[in-house]
Amino acid sequence: MYAHILVPVSFDEERDAKGAMRVAEVLAEHSAKITLFHVIEQIPSYAAAYLPDGYLKERKTALQGKLESAVEGMENAAAVVVDGHAGRSIVEYASTHRVDCIVVAGHRPGMQDLLLGSTAHYVVRHAACAVHVLR
Repeated sequence: MYAHILVPVSFDEERDAKGAMRVAEVLAEHSAKITLFHVIEQIPSYAAAYLPDGYLKERKTALQGKLESAVEGMENAAAVVVDGHAGRSIVEYASTHRVDCIVVAGHRPGMQDLLLGSTAHYVVRHAACAVHVLR
């Protein structure tokens, strides 16, 4: 079905990353690449100034380790952690890495999503490939 599937992973309790990974494996054609992808949102400089030296680098390394543990045992899988805006980073990565399907775990929208927009909503509206949203 799909040759390269991107699975954005949020470490929020309400997101079903394992379910998204299972769906990606079902949708993947033989020898397809599956990429688990996490975006570290930018911290405003006024707030980052209060963080201990090296904290952000350590956090990124820890998150990379979590994703790499999640892809252990999966054939042709990769783990990628980037800094940026979640929705834009997912769409940009998909367009520059020949992703043909994004499987994203959603959540029940609340009032904040109606006013600000959610990551899944952004990805659905802007991705140039197929997008599967899990609830």
